[in-house]
Amino acid sequence: MTGSEKSTGSWRAGLDKAGRLGTLPVAATALTGTMALYMTLVAFGNITDFGTNQQFVRHVLAMDTTFKDPDLMWRAIESPVVQDVAYVVIIVWESLAAVLLLLATWLWGVGLRRGAYERARRVSTLGLVMVLLLFGLGFMAIGGEWFAMWQSSDWNGLDAAARNVALAAFTLVVVHLPTAHRGGVRTVEE
Repeated sequence: MTGSEKSTGSWRAGLDKAGRLGTLPVAATALTGTMALYMTLVAFGNITDFGTNQQFVRHVLAMDTTFKDPDLMWRAIESPVVQDVAYVVIIVWESLAAVLLLLATWLWGVGLRRGAYERARRVSTLGLVMVLLLFGLGFMAIGGEWFAMWQSSDWNGLDAAARNVALAAFTLVVVHLPTAHRGGVRTVEE
């Protein structure tokens, strides 16, 4: 092999590696990793600064900054014990989602080297669905509508919840898009 053939071969190998950077599995890895870091920081923040969001949960559940419509106020939960239990459950849920998404990110990294993504997809899906349930069902539906959080100018987390739902849903879609594979299209089942 001549010197120019060696340099051409290494140049092509470099292009092949660089070409993989623009693939869906790399995007799925990056998005899953972003969600993993985000959920880790959310859980860490709620654990290390317990009181800040504890007040958020207490005010939302107590409905004390809503319009105080008598037809809705029967929904309010004013027991600090029940409020704190709800907050601890939220933190545990966030922590579990973070652990799953961190594991999924690691599995994506392993999958990038081996070309096998199914385990990463499954674990990503579980973690991302947990995020969707927390922010979509928990914050938007239950907090926003049942406890009328949308009425509060001080304790309204609907915008943040919507952003989290959008990012988790987008990541979930990317995770499940079919990926190009050497022999054609690679489906989710592979």
